[in-house]
Amino acid sequence: MSSEKPSGFYLGRIFDPAKNEVTEKPLIYDPADLTTHAVITGMTGSGKTGLCISLLEEAALQGIPAIIVDPKGDLTNLVLHFPELRPEDFEPWLDPESARRSGKSLSELAAETAQMWREGLAKWGLGPEQLTALQEAVDYTIYTPGSSAGVPVNILRSFAAPDVPWEENREILREKISSTVTALLGLVGLDNIDPLRSREHILISNIIETAWSQGRSFDLTELILQTQNPPFDRLGAFPLDNFFPPKERAELAMLLNNFLASPSFQTWLEGDPLDVAAFLYTPEGKPRHSIFYLAHLNDNERMFFVTLLFTSIEAWMRNQRGTSGLRAIVYFDEIMGYLPPVANPPSRPVMLRMLKQARAFGIGLLLATQNPVDLDYKGLSNAGTWAIGRLQTQRDKDRLLDGLETITGALDRGQMDRMISSLGKRVFFLHNVHAKGPTLFQTRWALNFLAGPLTRSQIPALNRLAKKHDQGLTSSAVSTPFDQAKMPAATPSATKSEKISGFSSTRSAIPAGVDEFFIPSDLDFQRAVTLAGLPSNLEMETQSLLYIPALLAQAEIRYLARKYNLEFSRKFTALVEREPSGLMDWNKHSWRNLDPNSLHTSPLPQALFAPLPPWLSNARALKDLEKDFVEWVFRNGTIYLRANEALKVYLPPTTTEEAFRKQCEQAAQAMMATEKTKLEETHQRKIDALRDRIERQKIEVKRKEEEFSQRRLEEIGTGGELLMSLFGGRKRSVSSSLTKRRLTAQAKAALEQEKKELETLEKQLSALEQDYNRALSELQERWTKVIAEETQLPLPPQRSNIFVELFGIAWCPYYLVTVEGKAQKLPAFSTSS
Repeated sequence: MSSEKPSGFYLGRIFDPAKNEVTEKPLIYDPADLTTHAVITGMTGSGKTGLCISLLEEAALQGIPAIIVDPKGDLTNLVLHFPELRPEDFEPWLDPESARRSGKSLSELAAETAQMWREGLAKWGLGPEQLTALQEAVDYTIYTPGSSAGVPVNILRSFAAPDVPWEENREILREKISSTVTALLGLVGLDNIDPLRSREHILISNIIETAWSQGRSFDLTELILQTQNPPFDRLGAFPLDNFFPPKERAELAMLLNNFLASPSFQTWLEGDPLDVAAFLYTPEGKPRHSIFYLAHLNDNERMFFVTLLFTSIEAWMRNQRGTSGLRAIVYFDEIMGYLPPVANPPSRPVMLRMLKQARAFGIGLLLATQNPVDLDYKGLSNAGTWAIGRLQTQRDKDRLLDGLETITGALDRGQMDRMISSLGKRVFFLHNVHAKGPTLFQTRWALNFLAGPLTRSQIPALNRLAKKHDQGLTSSAVSTPFDQAKMPAATPSATKSEKISGFSSTRSAIPAGVDEFFIPSDLDFQRAVTLAGLPSNLEMETQSLLYIPALLAQAEIRYLARKYNLEFSRKFTALVEREPSGLMDWNKHSWRNLDPNSLHTSPLPQALFAPLPPWLSNARALKDLEKDFVEWVFRNGTIYLRANEALKVYLPPTTTEEAFRKQCEQAAQAMMATEKTKLEETHQRKIDALRDRIERQKIEVKRKEEEFSQRRLEEIGTGGELLMSLFGGRKRSVSSSLTKRRLTAQAKAALEQEKKELETLEKQLSALEQDYNRALSELQERWTKVIAEETQLPLPPQRSNIFVELFGIAWCPYYLVTVEGKAQKLPAFSTSS
C-alpha cells in the first residue's frame, strides 16, 4: 500500500473472484457512509472480528470516538497494539496450552507470533508507524459494569432527570422510561412483561415520569420507597390502592430491595457515571474508544445494561446538533437476542429508533452477528452497508438473502447465493448503497494482536496496558486477576458463637384480659435464609426457635348497602413489633389479613422467648390502643364502589375490571333489548305497509304493461287495414287509425306514470330501511358508551359494623442463628399471604 494516507478507512484489498486472488487495489471505505449504519455477518472463522477490529482501528486513526459493546470479550483485543512488535509484548496474551500442544515454550511461541505479525503487517503496507499512531490517536478504556475488574459503571445516573426539557421531549423520554423500566424488571426476574398490561411497569414508569417532569432526580433507593408510597393517589381512572394495593406494592418494593441489598449489586453503584460524553472524549478533549466488557454478566444483566446504555446514548444524541459527517460509532459485537425479528426485548425499541434517527446526528451504528437468522431485517432496512462473510449453513444464507431482498427490493438471488457460497476466509461481500455496486474484498491484517476472547481476570492488565485509569483500580484488581466466581465460599468463624442472652425458655405472663396468639412457623429454614438475603452457601449455626412478642390487631368492616343491593366485608390487620414513638401510626404497621383459625394456641416445643416489653405489659394502655385501632379502621374504612349509575350496576372495589364490564354489558343488553324491540316494531309497521303498497303497485304496473301491449297490437292492426284499403280500392277511415294511435300513446304514458310511482315507493322503502339501520347503529353506539361509564361511589363504614376479630399479644417465631460469631434473627413466618 502507498505510504500516502488514505482519505477513508483502509479495510483491505479488492478480491478478484475470476482469478480467485487478491488484487493490489485497496478498498477504501468512506467513514461518512457509516452514518447510514452497517451490518457485518459471518460464521466463526470467517474473519468477522478481524474486519470489525480493523474498521475500529481506522476510526481511531482518524480521531473518531466509539462506544463498543463487547458481550464475548473479543473486542478487548483493541488495546493489544505493540509498536515495537517485541516477543515479550505478545507473550502475556498467548495461551500456554497452545504452546504446550505445539511442543514449544511460551517464549518461542511469542517470538514466532511477533515475527508473524511483523510480516503480516508488512504485506499490507502497515508497520510500526501506524501502530504508534494508533496508540496515540485515542484513549482506550475497558469498562466492566457490575464488576470492579475493569472500570465499574455507576448506573444510578440512569434515574437522573434528563437534561432536555420534559414538555418538548416527553414522547422520547417516555420511550426511554419504558425501556429502562422493562430492563430493570427483567433484571429482578419479571421477564416478558407487557408495558401496557403490567401493573409493575405502569407504576414504576409513572413514578419516574412524575419525578422527571418536575426536573427531580432520584436513586434506586428512593424508587423503592416511592414504590410503596407513590407521589400520586390515582392511576388512570382508578384510585391507586385499587389499581395496585399497598400489600402488593410492598411485595414489589421488597423484590427491588433484595436486588439493591445484594452484595453483588454494589459494584453497579460504583465507578464512572453513565455519561455518554465522557465515554466518547476525555476531559482534555481526546477521542476515546470505550469498551464495555459484558462476558461476566448473565442474560438479564446484559439486557439491563445494554438497554440503559442505548437509552443514554439516545438521550445524549438528541442534545447534539445535526451533522452529515460521522460524529461517533456505536459498535455492538453480537446483537443476537437484542434485535430479534419477532420478540420485543427492552433493547429492541431503542435500537430501532436509533437506526431510524441517529443518522441526522452523525451517529453510526455498526452491528455484527454470526447468526443471520436472528435479525430483524425490516428494522435493519436503514442499514446502508452490509459486509457478508462466509456463512455456516444454507439456512443462514437463505435467511440473509430473504432479508436483503426485503431491504434492497431488487436482488439477483442466484448470483448472490453463488458469490456468498464461494467466499473464503477473510473475504467479504460488501453491499454499500453509496457505492456503484457490490464488491468482494479481503480484509487487511489487523494492527492489534488478535488474541481471541479474554477473561475478566485479564481486564486489569489490559487497562494497565492502555495506561488508563491506573489510579482508579484497586490494588487487588491491579496485582491479581479479579474473578468473583473464583472467590472462596464464606467459612464459619473459628471463634465460639456468642452466648445467647436475654432470652428464656419460659415466656412472660400476659396482662389479664389480654388475648394471646402464636403466629405459625410456616417458613422452613432455607426459605427463611433466602428471604433474608443471605448467600445460600454461607455456613451458619442454628441455635433455636425464638418467639418475639408483638401487638396484633385485626378488625372486619361489614358494608350493607340496600340501595346498591350490596353486601361486602373488608379486613384491616396490623402487626406492631416495636414500641411507637409518639402517636401510633397504624398505616406503618399494616399487615396481611389472617384467618383467626390459622393461629396457634400454644408455642412450638423447646422454643425460647424474648421478654415482654413494658408497652405490651400495660392492659389499660393496650385497651386504649384497641380503641385507637378501631378509630383508625373507621377513618380509613371508606371504600369506593365501582358504579355505573345509568345501568344501576354497583360492585365492590375488589371486582376486577373484566367482571365489572361484563356486569354492565349484561345490564345494558337487557335495557337495550326493550328499546330495540320498540324500534323494530315502529319501523317494521312502516316497512310492511310500504311493501304492501309496492306489491299493489307492481300489479298495477303489470296491468298497464298488458294494456299498453294490447293497444299497440290494435294500432298495428288498424294501420295494416288502412294500408290494404288504399291499395285494394276499399275505403277505410283514417280517423280510426289515428284514434288507435292516440289510445296507445295514452296507455304508454299511463305505464310510465305507474313505473315512476313504483320507483318512488321503492326509494321510500330503501330510505326507511336505512333510517332503521342508522337508528339501530346509534342505539348500539349509545349503549356502548353507557357501558364504559364508571364512577367511584364512596361508601363509608358505620361504627356499629366494625367488629374486632383479633387484638392482643402475638408471639412471632424467628430462627435464631449464629453467623461468624454474631447472632442473627431470621423470620420463620410469612409476612405476606
